Amino acid sequence: MGSIKVHEFIPLDGVIDAPTWTFEYGFHPRMGETLAHLMRTCDTILLGRKTYEMFEPAWSVRTVEDDPAAPFFNDTKKYVVSSTVNGVTWRNSTILGPYSPDAVRRLKADVAGGIYISGSGTLVHALLADGLVDELHLCLYPLTRGSGPRLFVDGAAATKWSLAASESYENGALYLKYATT
Repeated sequence: MGSIKVHEFIPLDGVIDAPTWTFEYGFHPRMGETLAHLMRTCDTILLGRKTYEMFEPAWSVRTVEDDPAAPFFNDTKKYVVSSTVNGVTWRNSTILGPYSPDAVRRLKADVAGGIYISGSGTLVHALLADGLVDELHLCLYPLTRGSGPRLFVDGAAATKWSLAASESYENGALYLKYATT
């Protein structure tokens, strides 16, 4: 059975939006190694519509020479959760259909390894609400955004997580891996 592993770039106040604000901190090489390790544990990618529409044009044209993560994003089987996407053009992509916890449970049952999710805030909110997230991989940055969609929405059920790994970087960011207890 697969496990859902959510990766987010996140500021101290928990806002999850397009992480262009991370650029001023640079991308520490050890962070790249940590995320590469996470990707090696996954053999499937699950994306919401908006993230698919942002990732497809950005990643589909990249090669390993452009970015070491390109083979993972391009060669890995991808499932898109959407009721509005009519077709996908990015290789190895399939439309899973509108969000359904049962469809995600079936996907988890069919996958042997990890299921990687990046961004996809609406999808992540639904997965958290349905108790389907197994791990959170957070790259936490030392700033607040003030407003925007949060990782945990108001009114979400309380959930206990255990710290499974952590690492700090010279740019002030932290990597935090939490697993459900």
